[in-house]
Amino acid sequence: MSHDQDDPTLHPEVQMSTSQGYFSGFAISSILMLAATFLVTSHAVPPFGLLMVISACAGMAIIAQIYFLLHIDVSEHNIWNTVALVLFIPLFLITIGLTWWMFSQLYLHTMIMPGMTH
Repeated sequence: MSHDQDDPTLHPEVQMSTSQGYFSGFAISSILMLAATFLVTSHAVPPFGLLMVISACAGMAIIAQIYFLLHIDVSEHNIWNTVALVLFIPLFLITIGLTWWMFSQLYLHTMIMPGMTH
C-alpha cells in the first residue's frame, strides 16, 4: 500500500485534534459524572428522577466524548467512523437490554422465596 505523503501530521484526523478539544471533552464529561455522583450521594432526587438525571448526564457525556475526543461528526472524511458508530449503537443497546433482562430474571428466580412479600 503506497501513500502520497509520509508525514502523519498531515492526515485529516490528526489535523482536527487540538489540546483544547481534548480538554473540553474531558472537562465536560468529568463535570457531568461529578454532578451525577453528587446527586446519588446526596439523595436529592427521588429514585426514578435520579435514574432520569443520571441517564441524561451519561447521554450528554457520551455525546461530548464522541464529538470532542473521537471527532465523530457528519463530515465527509469521517463518514465511515460515523457509520460504524451508528451501527454499533443498536448492538450496545441490545447488549445492555439483554443483560438487564438476564439479571432481573435471575433475581426473580433466586432471590425471592415463595410466600415472601416485598
